[in-house]
Amino acid sequence: MPLFIFVVMLWLCSKVGQCTTSNISKLFEHTAEHLTEKMHSGKTFFVYFGHQVSPTLVLFLDQLEMSAEVLEDYGISVAKVNCSKEHVAKYCTGDKIMKKAYLFRGSELLKSFDTDTVFDVHAIVSHVLFTVLFDEVRYVHTVAELLAVERAAKGRLDVVLGHVQLLGLPEHRALMETAFVYGAKYQFVLTTGGPVLEHMGVKEPASLAAGLWFLHCKGLSTLTEPCPHTALSRALTTLHIYAFLQLMEAPLVTESSEDPSQVKVIHSHLQVPLLFLFSQPHTLALDRITAQTLAWRLRGRVGLVLVHRESPDVKTPPEYNAAYKLAGEGSEVIYLTLNNLEEVIDLFRVDTHPDERDEEEEEEEQSWTSLDLLDDEVAESVYRNRGQTLDMEAVTELTADTFHSAVADNPHMVVLFYVKWDAVSMAFMPSFLEVAETLEDDEVSDVEMAAVDCGEWTNLCSAQLITSFPTVSLYRPGSPAQPYGGMLGSKSLYTFVMLSRVPSPVLLSSVEEARSFLDAHLHPRHPGLAPARVLGLFSSDTDAGVSVFLEASRALRGETLLALLTGRQAETWAAEHAVQLPAMLVSQGPQTQTHAQALHPTTAQDLTSHIQKALLEPLPELTVENLPPYLALGRPLLLLFVGEEEDEQGRRESAGALEEMRALLETGQLASHLPAWIHLGRTPAGKGVLEDYLGSFPPLPALVLSLLPSGEEVFHYPPDRPIMVQSVLRWLQSAKDGNEPPAGVVVDNKWEPAVPFYDFLSVMDQEVPGYASQRSHKTKPRPREEGKKRRNDSGDRQAQAVSTGSSKPHQHSEL
Repeated sequence: MPLFIFVVMLWLCSKVGQCTTSNISKLFEHTAEHLTEKMHSGKTFFVYFGHQVSPTLVLFLDQLEMSAEVLEDYGISVAKVNCSKEHVAKYCTGDKIMKKAYLFRGSELLKSFDTDTVFDVHAIVSHVLFTVLFDEVRYVHTVAELLAVERAAKGRLDVVLGHVQLLGLPEHRALMETAFVYGAKYQFVLTTGGPVLEHMGVKEPASLAAGLWFLHCKGLSTLTEPCPHTALSRALTTLHIYAFLQLMEAPLVTESSEDPSQVKVIHSHLQVPLLFLFSQPHTLALDRITAQTLAWRLRGRVGLVLVHRESPDVKTPPEYNAAYKLAGEGSEVIYLTLNNLEEVIDLFRVDTHPDERDEEEEEEEQSWTSLDLLDDEVAESVYRNRGQTLDMEAVTELTADTFHSAVADNPHMVVLFYVKWDAVSMAFMPSFLEVAETLEDDEVSDVEMAAVDCGEWTNLCSAQLITSFPTVSLYRPGSPAQPYGGMLGSKSLYTFVMLSRVPSPVLLSSVEEARSFLDAHLHPRHPGLAPARVLGLFSSDTDAGVSVFLEASRALRGETLLALLTGRQAETWAAEHAVQLPAMLVSQGPQTQTHAQALHPTTAQDLTSHIQKALLEPLPELTVENLPPYLALGRPLLLLFVGEEEDEQGRRESAGALEEMRALLETGQLASHLPAWIHLGRTPAGKGVLEDYLGSFPPLPALVLSLLPSGEEVFHYPPDRPIMVQSVLRWLQSAKDGNEPPAGVVVDNKWEPAVPFYDFLSVMDQEVPGYASQRSHKTKPRPREEGKKRRNDSGDRQAQAVSTGSSKPHQHSEL
C-alpha cells in the first residue's frame, strides 16, 4: 500500500503541477562546458539543440519545459542548448531550424528524436522512458514473440502486456510510467496491434485504441501450460493501471467469518465491487471450488469473499446464498439468492450494446458522418490505417550526411524520397517496405533499399531534383539516377528492381546466345517478371543506329530485358527471320513466336516509344496495371469479359470465346480496333466497368465494343448469339454502319467534390461572385446513396423497357 499511495501522489503531482514549492523551471540551458560535464557524470538527460525558433518550435519548447518536471521524478534531467551562442560539434548543425532532440546516458547517445515525434509532454515522457527501459520493456509484433516471452517468464514472474495504437499518446505514457515503477517486479511487454490482439481474444483489433492484460505466469510450474490472463476493463490511465496491478496482487478469494457489512479487504480501498458467497461447513470444499471459478472469471472487476455462515458474527438470513456491495463509501450490502454461476456473472457484466448509447452522442456522430468521407481516396485510406506502425528495419534511412557515401558503396541503391504529410507517400510506404523484405528473403545482396524524408532533408532532395512525392530512383556508382515510373505497388516495384540489376542491353556474341536470350535460358530468373524480350540486330558496332539503341535500352532498363547482337552473327540471324538490318526481334516469352521488325531509328525517344508499342500483346488480358499503355493507343476497345465459372459448361464457353477472339485476330480485320479481354476474377474492377457500360450485369462471357476515344457509344454483342468469328465481324460492320443500337453512352462527367464541405469553388463564388462559376461543382453522393440510386435507376430502366420497349442507351460515367 505505501508504494501505491506514493505512485498515486506522484501521478497527481504530475497532472496538477502543484507539488513544487516554487515556479523555478526545471528546463536547464547548458553551455558547451556544462554539457561536457553532464556527459562525464554518467547520468541520463534529454537535450534539444536549437538555433532559430519557429512558431512550431515555440510550442515544442513549452512542452519540453513541462516534461522536465515530470522526468525529474524519474532521475532524468531535461535541457536545451542555444547553438547561436554555443557550438557543439556534430549536434549544432548549420540548419537554421533544428528539429532534433537527443537522449544521452552519460556520453552514450541512446536515441535521437524528431520534434514531430516528441510533439507534446505525453510523447516526450513516453518516448524517453521507453528508450530508457528498452531492455526491460519487450516490444512484440507477432504471437510467436509473445509466447517466447511467456515461456521465459513461467515460474519466475508475471507479464503485463500493453497495447497502444500509436507510440507517444497518453496511454503509452501511462504504461511507461508504470513500467518504470514496477519494472523489476513484472515483465512488461508492448505491442501496437495485429495478430497479438486476436491471440488475446480481441474480436475487432482495429477498434481497440488501447488495452492492458495481466498474464499470470509466475505460479505456473510447467512450460506447456498457457498463462491465464486478465484484462483491464477500464481506460488505460496511470491511476487505473496501478489499481489494476494491486488487484492482481490481491488474494483471488478472501475467506471471512464476519458479516458482509463489516468485511474490510483491499478491494474496498481500490473502489471495486465486492461479491459475497456463503459457505456451510459440510460443503466448504465445493464452495471453495465454486468461489475460485467465479473469482477467475471476475478477476480485475470484482473482489470475492467467501463468508463462513456458521460464525456467530454472521447475521445473514439462511434463505440467501449470496450478496454484493458496490464500490464507494456508504454502499449497502444487497442480499439475493442465485441458482447458477451465470446469474452471478450477469450481475457485473458491462452492457455495451450500441442501441443504448446516449441520444445526444448518436446525434453528434451523425452530424459528423459527412466528414468521414475524405476528398482524396488515398488520403482516406491513410487516415483509416493511421494506427498501424510500419517496421522500417529493412530500409536504410538516409540523411544529407550519409546519402552520397551510401550511393557510392552499393552497386544498386533504390531510394524512396517522401514526406510524412503526403497521403500518397504514406500509402506507398508499406509496398516499398514489402519489396525490401522480399529482397531480404530472396537473399538479393546487391540491392540496398533506402528512404529519405524530404520534410527533414530538404536541401538533399532539392539537390536530387525531387519535385514530386513519392519519387523512387535507382542509383549506381558513377551513373545518373534511374527514375522509377511504374505503378505504386509492390509487384511493379519489385519487377523494376530485379530487371534493373541486368545490364541493358545485354551484349551477345553468338547466335546461340541470342537464341538462349529469346528463349529465356539466359537470365532464367526473370521470365516470370517480364517474359517479353527485345533483341537489336545491327551490321556492326559502328552502325549509326547502335548508339541510339544503347540510349533507348538505358531508358527502358527496369521495364524489360534488351540485348544487342552485331556483325556476321546478326546478319545470319536476320536472314533466318527474313528481315533487313538494322532490325529488332521481339519475343513475348518462352514457346511463343518471335516477331521481326525492321528498325529506322532516328532518336532514342522515338525508338523507346517504338519498342514499348512492339512489346504490347496483340490480345492482352487487361488489368489495372497494364491498362494505361493500351488506352494510349487511342483505338476503339473490343472487350471480352469472362468470369470464374464454377460449372464445366461455363468454363467451356469462356475458353471457346477466347479461342474465337484469337481466330478473329488472325483474320487481319481488326487493325483499327484493340481486341482485349478482362478476367473478372483476377480484375474485380472490371465488374464495375461492365455494369457501368451496360447499366446492369449481363451473363458471361460478354463482348462489348467501346468507341472511345472517337465516340461515346458502347455496343453489346447479343448475348443470345454465340461468339463466332464471322458473326462478330458482321456485328462490328453493322455497328460501324450505324445499324446497331448502342447499349450505353459514355458521358464525360467532371470529378465532383465528395461533400459540400470540399466544394472550394463554390466558396470562392460566395466570396467573389462569378470567380469560379465556369467550373461549378455538384455534390458527389456518398457510397450508400450512390448504390441506392444505381439500384433505383436499374429498376426504372427495366420498368421502362417492359412498358415502352425503348432502346434509349444507358448513360454512365467512364472510369
